[in-house]
Amino acid sequence: MRAAHLLVVEDEPEIAELARYHLARAGHRVTGAANGWEALTAIHDDPPDLILLDLMLPDLDGLGVCEILRRTPATATIPIVIVSAWTSGDSRILGLELGALDYLTKPFSPRTLVDRVNRILEARADRTAGSSVGA
Repeated sequence: MRAAHLLVVEDEPEIAELARYHLARAGHRVTGAANGWEALTAIHDDPPDLILLDLMLPDLDGLGVCEILRRTPATATIPIVIVSAWTSGDSRILGLELGALDYLTKPFSPRTLVDRVNRILEARADRTAGSSVGA
């Protein structure tokens, strides 16, 4: 699997650094944003291969970011993994309904985070390779 560009959208510096550290150790290029509007700018300037998105952000929350990304053709297919302290089934369902591919609750195991990200990236690469076989 090739190294992917990942965007970590997280306003808690310790959690952001933990995610960045372990994902970079797994071979990925990791950038960050501390709020929703910063995330949208970063995505526009340098589209990532996958977004790790907190729901509770200081300005535009993660659900709003997810909704904007899914309504925008250029970003509609970027995989999103929600990483949130919200553990209710309703928040999980809402995140998935808005287009997230996975939902990871805080605190999370760094190994679980890396495994889920890699699994999503591998599945996406497999689908892309499969769609180009008949081309």
